[in-house]
Amino acid sequence: MATAYRLPVVDADTVVEHVVRPAARPLRVALFSGNYNYVRDGANQALNRLVAYLEAQGVEVRVYSPTSDTPAFAPSGTLVSVPSYSIPGRAEYRIALGLPAAIKADIRNFAPDLVHLSAPDPLGHAAKKLARSMGVPVVASVHTRFEAYFAYYGLGWLQRAAEGVLRRFYAGLDEVFVTSEGFGEVLREQGLIAHSAVWSRGVDKQRFHPGRRSLAWRRGLGIADDDVVIGFVGRLVLEKGLDTVAAAVAELRARGVPHKLLVVGDGPARARFEAQVPGAIFTGFLDGDTLACAYASAEMLLNPSTTETFGNINLEAMASGIPIVAAQATGSNCLVDDGITGRLVPADDIAAFADALTLYLTDSAVRRAAGTAGLQKALPYDWDRINGAVLARYRAIFAV
Repeated sequence: MATAYRLPVVDADTVVEHVVRPAARPLRVALFSGNYNYVRDGANQALNRLVAYLEAQGVEVRVYSPTSDTPAFAPSGTLVSVPSYSIPGRAEYRIALGLPAAIKADIRNFAPDLVHLSAPDPLGHAAKKLARSMGVPVVASVHTRFEAYFAYYGLGWLQRAAEGVLRRFYAGLDEVFVTSEGFGEVLREQGLIAHSAVWSRGVDKQRFHPGRRSLAWRRGLGIADDDVVIGFVGRLVLEKGLDTVAAAVAELRARGVPHKLLVVGDGPARARFEAQVPGAIFTGFLDGDTLACAYASAEMLLNPSTTETFGNINLEAMASGIPIVAAQATGSNCLVDDGITGRLVPADDIAAFADALTLYLTDSAVRRAAGTAGLQKALPYDWDRINGAVLARYRAIFAV
């Protein structure tokens, strides 16, 4: 583990020659992120796990990202702070507008053998340009459907322009890592990428498992032993499908279907969401064993998001032995087997969400069967095996 540090200012005319990698030294990777550790989310946790794995395998990694004075967690690897600004309207996120001379000099001094881009932001575009000028292979990983965000904020008309930016960003890269074969096909059909390799996700099965279920923990939140709980886990932002959650539980109330809604997470839309779901229980942000306890102590997970590329929460829920009701979208289609480990429903069909939830709320045998199937589905998702595939692809690219 290492903390972020800020580089000294270097004159704009400073040029450091790229050093050819000696055959004896370890592989060097420069990773560029829009949010490596200042806000906790599934994407940056996956990146931190990858960096920790790479360093354990002897790879030298240097990470370039905006940073904060109050990071959400300690970073893996060496993190170099890139000058950045708060995003208007979403002050918890920051954006770097490019690569200052000092950062460029640091990259050239590091002399990476491969550059990994994780966000199509100005920092990623500038890093791609610099890497090409240095003759270094460039790969990218797709973590979020950024182009889908605009519709949630009344800016749907910008989606086509955003897709054009993505096409230019991913064009000509040596590889694009996606979370599943199906997601890669979707991006190719959209014309956003030409080829891809799978970098899936893993789950810590020592942490997430059915044995974490705790009636005492539930009672502490005012949940009775016979209450059937719908869990929602994630940052409380509109693109997570909060309006769909609110509409689905309102439909359950209208039908007279008993249930409890447990909301795990925090974010800028919390006050708005609390007003939409009266009677729901909000825990705020949870992590570690307490988060695992929350999953196992619910009876099902509701995940209406259509902007995820994988949906880590689905995998954590399956490892915890509970079924999932999710939107038909790239982040859930690759994990949820409809009618087996959960139910997949059209993203805009509130009645279908309510139907699926009602099934699990009222039929404990069906609920248990889906939870057991999910446990089996989660077994192969091992972090070391998954990150090992990324390292193997790195080495294959560098060897060309």
